[in-house]
Amino acid sequence: MKRRVMSILLMLTMAATIALSGCSGDKEKQESAPENKLSGKPVEGGSIKVGISQDLDSLDPHKAVAAGTKEVLFNIYEGLVKPDKDGNLIAAVASEYKVSDDAKVYTFTLRDGVKFHNGNAVTAEDVKYSIDRCADTSNGEPLVSAYSIIESVNILDEKTVEIRLTEPNTEFLAYMTTAIIPKDYDKLDTAPVGTGPFKYVSRSPQENVILEKNEDYWGEKAHLNQVEFKIVADADMVVTNLKGGSIDMAMRLTSSQAAELTKGFHIEEGTMNLVQALYLNNAVEPLNNEKVRQALCYAINPDEIMDMMADGKGVRIGTSMYPGLKKYYDDEYAHYYEQDFEKAKELLKEAGYEDGFDLEITVSSADQPHVDTAQVIAEELKNIGVNVTIKPIEWEAWLEDVYANRDYQSTVVGVDASNLSARAMLERFTSDAPGNFINFKNKEYDKVFGEAIAATDEKEQIELYKEAEGILAEKAANVYIQDLANLVAISDKYDGYTFYPLYVQDMSTIYMVE
Repeated sequence: MKRRVMSILLMLTMAATIALSGCSGDKEKQESAPENKLSGKPVEGGSIKVGISQDLDSLDPHKAVAAGTKEVLFNIYEGLVKPDKDGNLIAAVASEYKVSDDAKVYTFTLRDGVKFHNGNAVTAEDVKYSIDRCADTSNGEPLVSAYSIIESVNILDEKTVEIRLTEPNTEFLAYMTTAIIPKDYDKLDTAPVGTGPFKYVSRSPQENVILEKNEDYWGEKAHLNQVEFKIVADADMVVTNLKGGSIDMAMRLTSSQAAELTKGFHIEEGTMNLVQALYLNNAVEPLNNEKVRQALCYAINPDEIMDMMADGKGVRIGTSMYPGLKKYYDDEYAHYYEQDFEKAKELLKEAGYEDGFDLEITVSSADQPHVDTAQVIAEELKNIGVNVTIKPIEWEAWLEDVYANRDYQSTVVGVDASNLSARAMLERFTSDAPGNFINFKNKEYDKVFGEAIAATDEKEQIELYKEAEGILAEKAANVYIQDLANLVAISDKYDGYTFYPLYVQDMSTIYMVE
């Protein structure tokens, strides 16, 4: 929901690639690509205009769900820890942390000299407030589902905060990327205040979001003085805007778009770190029939889709896990279904749809990779008698109709992880999860997932998560396709782009060159 829902990111997370709730890079591809390819000398200062495909759904980091929103807010907010480009969790607002042997007590020491963008020093009260806000259940589910196991958040002294859990959880540190905000601050929706390398300046809905360098940042300061994220909702206009100079950088280009930028731009190549799939509403006919869903899986060839879309770039996947979360990823699932039209037709016959059926694919019109994927899928499904109608809608309508109201039959989108944990990818498919927009309900899946999050032995936990991934593949919860290639076009006036294993855009590493 990449487009990144928080667990929704998708979901809603989901963002423009929706990734439902990134743009990040495959480490192998990162390392094979030359860094600092441009020969110009780095220059401090200057500004850059970055094209994004949709407007932010919220400036409040605890309420944002779209991945496209989170990739922007990454520059404004920080948690007690944060991810680095190699997928490690490093100290941020906290300078160090300790985890008890039973994985039930997490203790954080706050870093000296960290200030909010309003100039106030970060205090233990701010940290407690931020965590308690996301754990609050007074309005239903907590803003961060993993926080449901928090027993208490305790201030031990002015520099030390302790979080006690009701049960062991070895993954809990991954959820400490939650943004730290000022205590009782109630203007996040209009005037966000964080601790990141950039400060919020302004926002014009459906037009842009402007950030400026945080000169008081505790860590390595940004090179650029200003970043403007400009909304380019029409995917067909991205190349025109790049060539015309109205934007200097754009992510998630198709290979054909990248091929048009032969002068004045360089292309960085990675993957988006999300799971692109034909997501199926398991509660509507005929997709509530497992054999129908399996037939669709047998009819689709992910390799053909990648060839058509990106000259074969991307990584084929077969369940709800992407290669960037390396220890949880099992590439054996990538070939769980191989294209077999006869097998697909036989399954449809057994399900009572020997003559096929009509299928509507709803897709965000702003996300060209998803639109292109839907078009290839439509052609492939003709081979088994499935007549596809593609329904393009605006991103805001997608969030409301598909994600929130689940009023759809199928959709092509990319779902990412809100943090570096398998839980972030898999929890949304448990029966009662608020972000379960595909309405997948399976008792065995719920059981295995529950055992996974309760496991304290890492090896056992990883195997349980992989077992849950296997259930999603076997039951054909969705038609899994790929972790999309991420082609980033950047004007030759800039360098320093860095890929992450999450859906973020770190603008602090980018600099102008002479």
